Amino acid sequence: MKIGYIRVSKSDGIQVLDLQRDALLEAGVEAARIYSDLSSGRKDDRPGLATCLKSLQPGNALVVWKLDCLGRNLKYLVEVVEDLNRRGVGLQVLTGADAQLVRERTCAGLAAARARDRWGGRPRKMTRVLSSR
Repeated sequence: MKIGYIRVSKSDGIQVLDLQRDALLEAGVEAARIYSDLSSGRKDDRPGLATCLKSLQPGNALVVWKLDCLGRNLKYLVEVVEDLNRRGVGLQVLTGADAQLVRERTCAGLAAARARDRWGGRPRKMTRVLSSR
């Protein structure tokens, strides 16, 4: 049986769960078996996730839209996956496998650096010389 978990960081209505919910429904998760939270992934108090994890039985599969829905802390993610493995529960990530997550974070980091006037890449070998003619 597939059990889903969805989360958005902001509870002010700017972010909504619809996209994730639709993806989980399309992946075969029943609507009644989708748990959700409206809080940051860094917060420990996520009642939807706690209830979701408690409901999982051996042979079930936890379905999430993206890996960072479970949490943004790598140590916590590893602990959750290890716990799932010990309990005989599978994990299905619908989008943003590890490579896409790394790519998103890299692009965000590059954008932040550019905003601070830092540009990456190889330094130029030749400089532009302006003539005074």
